Amino acid sequence: MSTKFLTTSALQTKKAGETLAKKILKAKLGRKAKALGLIGDLGGGKTTFLQGFAKGLGIKAKINSPTFVIMKRFGNFYHFDCYRIEKPKELLDLGFKKIIANPKNIVAIEWADRIKKILPKSTIWLNFQFINATTRQIMLK
Repeated sequence: MSTKFLTTSALQTKKAGETLAKKILKAKLGRKAKALGLIGDLGGGKTTFLQGFAKGLGIKAKINSPTFVIMKRFGNFYHFDCYRIEKPKELLDLGFKKIIANPKNIVAIEWADRIKKILPKSTIWLNFQFINATTRQIMLK
């Protein structure tokens, strides 16, 4: 089953992220870490979505893409950006297996298609697509 969001502004994209975070917190999705795999083109809204998502988790820090540092941590929320990753081993060297195994953690990965083979089967996939200059479609699987 999949869910589709259409957003026409950064505010709506953030709100969609905030809503998903609140659902995940309420759901108690078992004993596994919660992993979000975000895929889509540059400028597609992935980081904007995660700004709202972090807000939904109660995080007050400014969220921006960790493209150059690859990972940022905010308590039990980990934000990865795999845009510059060439091989999944690069994440494994950062302790990714331990992070993803901790059931208290929520892990969001931008450009997650680049490391798909090391992500858990329970990963929630979000695909960001441009509809036009102002509209984005976010497909949740």
